[in-house]
Amino acid sequence: MANERFDNAKKNKADEFYTRLEDIEKELDHYKNFFRGKVILCNCDDPRVSNFFKYFALNFNNFGIKKIISTCYKNQDVDLFTQNDCEKAVYIEYTGNPNDPTSTDFSTIEVKQLKGDGDFRSEECIELLKQADIVITNPPFSLFREYVAQLVKYEKKFIIVGHQNAISYKEIFSLIKENKIWLGYGFKGGAAHFINTHYEDYASAGNHREGMIRVSGVVWFTNLDIKKRHEELVLYKNYTPEEFPNYENYDAINVDKSSDIPLDYDGVIGVPITFLDKYSPDQFEIIALGIVGSCEFSNERKMEILDKNGLPTGKFTVNAKGTLYRKHLESDKKPAAFKDCETGELYQSIYARILIKRRK
Repeated sequence: MANERFDNAKKNKADEFYTRLEDIEKELDHYKNFFRGKVILCNCDDPRVSNFFKYFALNFNNFGIKKIISTCYKNQDVDLFTQNDCEKAVYIEYTGNPNDPTSTDFSTIEVKQLKGDGDFRSEECIELLKQADIVITNPPFSLFREYVAQLVKYEKKFIIVGHQNAISYKEIFSLIKENKIWLGYGFKGGAAHFINTHYEDYASAGNHREGMIRVSGVVWFTNLDIKKRHEELVLYKNYTPEEFPNYENYDAINVDKSSDIPLDYDGVIGVPITFLDKYSPDQFEIIALGIVGSCEFSNERKMEILDKNGLPTGKFTVNAKGTLYRKHLESDKKPAAFKDCETGELYQSIYARILIKRRK
């Protein structure tokens, strides 16, 4: 339910999700050595409430930061923390407190108004982007493609929050395949709690946080070369055609868990999107995304679509709606998804697969 409301947030552009300080600390503590002497831009962050700005301001001298720039889009709502009207777009350029380097009181820092609405695509915000060495923020998920495209255009280093669904975006996947963007260390349990007043949190009691919404599948994206990226996945299984069946419309085997990738198979392997959390370019090569438009399917089998109980629907598709598929097995826990119109054979659609190959 939380994910459903999160999707609605993206559609409605109401995706002002404030990141918790503890989640920022957990991730960015891995990157401390990158910040020395750098200008850091947080260009989706109201400096009066942003935990990104707070994190870097608190560690300004410890990290040896040169400058922090924090900008935000104008907000028609009331400020979540101070209850003040924050309709105007504002920004801060912070270079430390020369009078008291150890001070943690930022209330006296001058907050300036931007001329425009603070959109990261505006000319004045792009001029601030040009000054930055590293961009670190939680951008609007509804504008993620445009946001990343801008970072790439201006050749900026970055550490940003996004949703794992973005991996399947054509533009983002191309960058992943070309090793121009990859996943960071991640949120605990693959989920994050965000401060947001628009949506009710349907998380279980153990995961509930007052005043926050829990969202699964949230990840960190970066192009900074981190240690994790070169840690190879330990493989222990041997290939058997029974355990790793081939797809019917692409020459590759299916693997349901990244930890089950066979150590002795040299062909193409289809793995879940979550594999990217374990991906090392030293160990694997990314071939394609297992959907139409990213890879070329090898047949055009017409099939009837079955419902969630495996019953006919009277609706038909070709090549399992443009995704990878394999023969339905008796051991499958879920009913078959498709039935061949000519032979009557049953098939299982395999969603969200990345096609990879082991490097020899």
